[in-house]
Amino acid sequence: MNLSDLNKLNELDFRDIGNWPVAARAIVVVMLVAALLFAAYWFHHKDQLASLESVKGEEATLKQTFKRKQNKAANLQLYKEQLEQMKQSFGAMLRQLPDKTEVADLLVDVSQTGLANGLEFELFKPSAEQPKDFYAELPIELRIVGDYHEFGGFVSGLAALPRIVTIHDVNILPSDEEDGKLVMQATAKTYRYLEEEEAK
Repeated sequence: MNLSDLNKLNELDFRDIGNWPVAARAIVVVMLVAALLFAAYWFHHKDQLASLESVKGEEATLKQTFKRKQNKAANLQLYKEQLEQMKQSFGAMLRQLPDKTEVADLLVDVSQTGLANGLEFELFKPSAEQPKDFYAELPIELRIVGDYHEFGGFVSGLAALPRIVTIHDVNILPSDEEDGKLVMQATAKTYRYLEEEEAK
């Protein structure tokens, strides 16, 4: 571009663009198109692109949620079978909890299990029932005299009872007498199923 071309650019009349040289008109058209593209991006597409990114992130989350739910749906029959097994198992456990009339028999079973293993009871004290969600605990304070093998036979005998009995807070000490015996202090707990009226 020489000096005469610059003078021609200064002489261009914006009211008469149709008579401009082709190169000048092309430059103006390119500048207008660039300005329109920039304005379209800035005022319209920029927000849509940000929205698109947000939706893409949401899509990924929804896909993961869908996959989790699809896996659950695919395994629904298996879950139903497991639930049925759990109900049966729970029912079997509930049957191991005595009702009101069987608690007295269970206390006799606990004491006879100790006596059958050669233990001497210094204390056998059932406490008041402690209601829980759907069952009640019946703690029994025990103080029994014997040796390790007799204690082991007693605990094993409790585990073999048809009803649930658990041993807590076990403390074994030597006897005050010099006979080589041991004293076991513990709390045995048995459980009773609460009827719906009692649970309320």
